[in-house]
Amino acid sequence: MSAKIYRPAKTAMQSGKAKTHLWVLEFDQSAPRKIDPMMGYTTSGDTRQQVKLTFETLEQAEAYAKREGIEYRVILPKEAKRQVVSYTDNFRYNRPQPWTH
Repeated sequence: MSAKIYRPAKTAMQSGKAKTHLWVLEFDQSAPRKIDPMMGYTTSGDTRQQVKLTFETLEQAEAYAKREGIEYRVILPKEAKRQVVSYTDNFRYNRPQPWTH
């Protein structure tokens, strides 16, 4: 049984950072998925894939995995580079690109 521990990224549909401060422990797929011949749905007998555990800190998630004997890997988040852009810079007299209409 193996799992990954990660911090989810901000969704592209919203500008807020809700639910990005928690760490998530998610189990890896242990059985292959198959297509149901009657309905065409993708099914799996592995119910652990449905479980997502959330923790306040990375240390808590690692401690839980060690205590339960779960083999895990940590995926560290990539911090976004914020570029400060000012609207008034469009009208500077020493603008690097010439102003055109």
